[in-house]
Amino acid sequence: MLDLNEMSLDELKKLQKDVTKAIESYEERALKAARVEMEAIARQHGFTFDQVLAKAPAVGRKPVAPKYANPADKSQTWTGRGRKPRWVVDALANGKALEDLAI
Repeated sequence: MLDLNEMSLDELKKLQKDVTKAIESYEERALKAARVEMEAIARQHGFTFDQVLAKAPAVGRKPVAPKYANPADKSQTWTGRGRKPRWVVDALANGKALEDLAI
C-alpha cells in the first residue's frame, strides 16, 4: 500500500498523472466494449448501431416556447422557467409587470 504522506511532490504529481492516464484508458476500453455489445444487439434486431442512434428519441425535456420578450430587443426571449434574465429583472425593477413583457 502506498503511503502518500511519505512521497515527494514530484512523486505525487507523477502518480496523479499515471492515475489520470489509467482512468482514461479504462474509460476508453469500457466504452469500446459497450459499443461492441450494443452493435451486436442492434444486429440481432436487423439494424446497425448508427440506425438505432438515428431513430432514438431525444432524452430530456422538450423545448418550451418563449413566453416573454425584451421590448428593447425582441431577439431576447425567456420561457418563464428558470432564472430571470437581467432584462426581465431590470424591467420589473422599473415598474413593468411580467404581463407587459408577454409575447
